[in-house]
Amino acid sequence: MSVKRILLIVLDSCGCGGATDAASFGDQGADTLGNTAKAVGGLALPHLAALGLGNACTIEGTPPVSAPSAAYGRMQESSNGKDTTTGHWEMAGLKTTKPFAVFPDGFPAEIIDAFAKETGRGVIGNRAASGTEIIEELGAQHMQSGEWIVYTSADSVFQIAAHEEVVSLTELYAACNVARRLCDPLRVGRVIARPFVGDVGNFKRTYNRHDFGMPPSGPTILDALKAENHAVIGVGKISDIFSGNGLSESIHSEGNLDGLQKTKERFSRLESGLVFVNLIDFDSLYGHRRDPEGFAQSLREFDGFLPELLGLITRNDLLLITADHGNDPTYRGSDHTREQVPILAYGPAGAAGVNLGTRQGFYDLAATIAEAFDISPPALGQSFYGDISS
Repeated sequence: MSVKRILLIVLDSCGCGGATDAASFGDQGADTLGNTAKAVGGLALPHLAALGLGNACTIEGTPPVSAPSAAYGRMQESSNGKDTTTGHWEMAGLKTTKPFAVFPDGFPAEIIDAFAKETGRGVIGNRAASGTEIIEELGAQHMQSGEWIVYTSADSVFQIAAHEEVVSLTELYAACNVARRLCDPLRVGRVIARPFVGDVGNFKRTYNRHDFGMPPSGPTILDALKAENHAVIGVGKISDIFSGNGLSESIHSEGNLDGLQKTKERFSRLESGLVFVNLIDFDSLYGHRRDPEGFAQSLREFDGFLPELLGLITRNDLLLITADHGNDPTYRGSDHTREQVPILAYGPAGAAGVNLGTRQGFYDLAATIAEAFDISPPALGQSFYGDISS
């Protein structure tokens, strides 16, 4: 039996360790959920535990249960990367074999010079840095000179920070479009607008962030659903990740709780289709800043909201909860970590207690969504819908 509605929630960066190729990424021992729980002396997530999260991975304070209400398992990423774009694209059915380019020593002079010339403002920074730290360091100079703060990270990102009282959002976004065009030949995954507010010593980034991603490398499950006249609704930065492709509606969110509330409101009115949600705070506020206490609290907040979403799921719906990569807040550095991710599938009567094992590709989600909606399967992935719908 096909479903009418699917709710796919990505807990951004909530990996669960165990990636078979972690060593090749320099991420041996990384385990976002497991190490976060240890760092805070145990992490009780009762609603996620009831679904089977503790059966899928080891989390101190969230033990396995004897009768999970959902199917549970893990997924190993097949693509070459550990970034947001690569992870989401793979969930949608695409495998990235050639990783996006990174620039640990900053971007080439010809790119920076062209960017400055076309936007009419100079550039300061141009190095790998923590976003909050480089804004604190260069924010005063930016406010005096009006120059862009440009920086990158271990990920494939060209980030542009500007104070909202110095540079309008319209100008900042226009500059990002310039950078996007200049970065396309270099295969930079994302250009990111990083607006901030406040005074020297008290700067704060805002939720007016906007990602300008490369278009997907091919058609995705989102395109396939839209072609079959299914509603495809993105919440959070989903539209940015897919450059708007395959979506019939996009909903901006300002953090996890706002995103969850908007998800609840929109899904409750949905007659049929897919709602695809990214909850960014785990990654942007706590993972990169290496803040296990904040990460743990954000997980508790999601767990506390979860019953409101479960109450919307009928026998004709499917709820999928997963992650796109890791970002262990106890690990060295400040960047993403190569990890497996959990997968929970709730809704169909046959899902309860099913062990999905370790899936060998995030694209199993695309195959499962296709079978659930009874549309042609993507080229990659093994559906597990038959395992949970009997």
